Amino acid sequence: MPVRIGMRIAPQHATYAQMRQAWQRVDALGADTLFTWDHFFPLYGDPNGPTLEAFTLLAAIAEVTNHVQFGPLVAAISYRNPSLLAHMATTIDQISSGRFILGIGSGWLERDYVEYGYELGSPASRLRDLNAALPVVKSRLASVNPPPVRRGALPILVGGGGERVTLRIVAQHADIWNTFGDPDEAGRKSRVLDDWCARVGRDPATIERSVLLSGPEQSAQAEQYVNQGITHLVVGDSGPDYDDRLRTLERLLRWRDQVNGR
Repeated sequence: MPVRIGMRIAPQHATYAQMRQAWQRVDALGADTLFTWDHFFPLYGDPNGPTLEAFTLLAAIAEVTNHVQFGPLVAAISYRNPSLLAHMATTIDQISSGRFILGIGSGWLERDYVEYGYELGSPASRLRDLNAALPVVKSRLASVNPPPVRRGALPILVGGGGERVTLRIVAQHADIWNTFGDPDEAGRKSRVLDDWCARVGRDPATIERSVLLSGPEQSAQAEQYVNQGITHLVVGDSGPDYDDRLRTLERLLRWRDQVNGR
C-alpha cells in the first residue's frame, strides 16, 4: 500500500475557531487523513477543561475541508446504538462527498462512562459489545438511504492492539487497523494480525496498517514503521498550539511524496 500521512487534532483545550483553522491547514497541506477523538473530557492538561463532542465536530470537518479523508480515532461503540452510528457516519459521508472513515473501538475512559451514564462493564464485555456491533454497523451501512457515497466501501477503522480478541475482530471486520507503540512493537502486532487473517480466511493485504505517533521521537521513525508494514502514520496533537505538530506533518508529507514517487 502507498504511504499515507495524517494528523489527529484533539478536541480539547481549544476553541472551535482554533480547531477549524487547524483542520483547514491540514487539508491545505495535502494530508491524506484527519482525525479527532471521541471523549467527553480532556485526556491531557486540565481534566475539567473544554472539550467538544466528536460527531458534531466531524460534520463540521466535512463542511470546512475539501480533500482530506477524516473520521474519529476512534468512536467508542458503547456511546451510540450501532445502527444510529452507521446512519450518522453515512450522513457525514454524504456531507463530505465520500471522505468519511468510520473509526470504531471498544471504549475505555471510565469518566466518560460514569458521568454520561453508560455502563462501563469490563474490557472483555466491551470487546464483546464491539464484536456484536460491527456486523450491525455494516448491515446498516448497506441498507441506509441514502447510502454512503462509496456504496459498500465506506472504510471501517478499528483501533486497538489486544492480540487475543481485538486483532481477531480487526481481521474479520476492518479495512484499516490503528495501533500505538514503537516500530518494532507495531510490527510485531501487525504480524499477529496476519496470523488472525490466515485463521479467518482474510487476505492481510486488504487491511491498511496505521499508527498514532505519540511524539517527535516516533515521528522521526517513519521509515522504520514503513519497513514494518505500517504505512499510514498519524501525527498526534493535544492542542491548542498546533504549529509544532503541523511542521512535523509538513515534513512527513514531503517524505511521503518521495517514498511514493510523486
